[in-house]
Amino acid sequence: MTLGMFDIAVVCLVLTAVLAYVNHRFVGLPTTIGVMAIALLLSLGLIALDRLGFGAWRDYEETLLSSIDFSELLMQGMLSLLLFAGALHIDLSQLRDHRWPVGLLAVLGTAVSTVIVGVAVWWLLPVVGLELPLAYCLVFGALISPTDPIAVIGILKSAGAPQSVKLVVSGESLFNDGVGVVLFSLLLAVAVKGETPSLGEGAWLLVHEAGGGLLLGAALGALLYYMLRSIDNYQVEVLLTLAGVMGGYELASNLHVSGPLAMVVAGLIVGNHGRAYAMSDDTRHHVDLFWELIDEILNAVLFVLLGLEIVLIAFTGQVMLASVGVILIALLARLLAVGVPVAVLKPVFRLPDGAWKVLTWGGLRGGISVALVLSLPQGTERELLLALTYAVVVFSILVQGTTIKGVVMRSLKAPPSAP
Repeated sequence: MTLGMFDIAVVCLVLTAVLAYVNHRFVGLPTTIGVMAIALLLSLGLIALDRLGFGAWRDYEETLLSSIDFSELLMQGMLSLLLFAGALHIDLSQLRDHRWPVGLLAVLGTAVSTVIVGVAVWWLLPVVGLELPLAYCLVFGALISPTDPIAVIGILKSAGAPQSVKLVVSGESLFNDGVGVVLFSLLLAVAVKGETPSLGEGAWLLVHEAGGGLLLGAALGALLYYMLRSIDNYQVEVLLTLAGVMGGYELASNLHVSGPLAMVVAGLIVGNHGRAYAMSDDTRHHVDLFWELIDEILNAVLFVLLGLEIVLIAFTGQVMLASVGVILIALLARLLAVGVPVAVLKPVFRLPDGAWKVLTWGGLRGGISVALVLSLPQGTERELLLALTYAVVVFSILVQGTTIKGVVMRSLKAPPSAP
């Protein structure tokens, strides 16, 4: 059975709506975590039914997921919208006060984490009877190091975390997506070609992709600001922001610059200067509402797909054992690359005591890691890295995501916010 794009969209939206209802009505977890957990349990139930001889529903799920290019869907579709929506409500003046902490964590933290994870995984795999070239282990380090702000920001708010902590977590997460994609592209080229580029070539690639993305985002944000300021019609202005994001991301892809970084910068400009000086109150209300709905709907769909994806992944005993070790490695890398600097360099980061625990445990991995691993060329390396990535993401969302509120409460001694 072949499913068309419209059929896939209908099934995904209906399933997401039903799971969101079930979560809100009976479970009570944050939406993204809840729908993923229910989708995961649903998939495991279908796998169990398949073992009992009732495989029709699992076959349908596999057909649905096989019809979706997850990497293309997220990297070329959802990611631009999600990053722009995330950056839209970050206060640029407050972010400017924490620009050095955010920059250090997003750039150096992601790079250090990439190296730690890559080398540690390269050492671990032979211990459990698996092998992977160092280059591909470093590729894994690059794709697993970016963190996902989506699930944790709402939890930090409900736990009453200080504004400085929320700002650094969200700012780092938005920017390290772009940094991680650039490192991933560079290391993947090394792994596929088997040739290490010169220092000059590597530096040029980083400058071209990252610097080009920042410049494109600034130009796009300035253009949108000018256009929004010249009219007062909320329908047209909402349409302009949507077209700017989708068109800008496509342009970034064609120019081979970082689309994620471009969307973050454009979102910061429109969200601060645009909302303050280029929109009426009516327009601001509709723009905020539109992007809030886009953010919530796409995130819910994304996490449902993450929960369903388990039916396509083969877990052997060796892979499951390796997955446990890799989860611990990812946490250790996060601690060393982010937690330790925040705890030791207090004058630089200017965060409350205990913030290092929140930043370490709150570094959730999400859809971008799965999308990047699915973009790898077919082969045994891809299959192994897909299973390891999925294990880290599921643990991150379901275990870290459901316990981060308690970590915030204990580490920052923040009282729960009033209902």
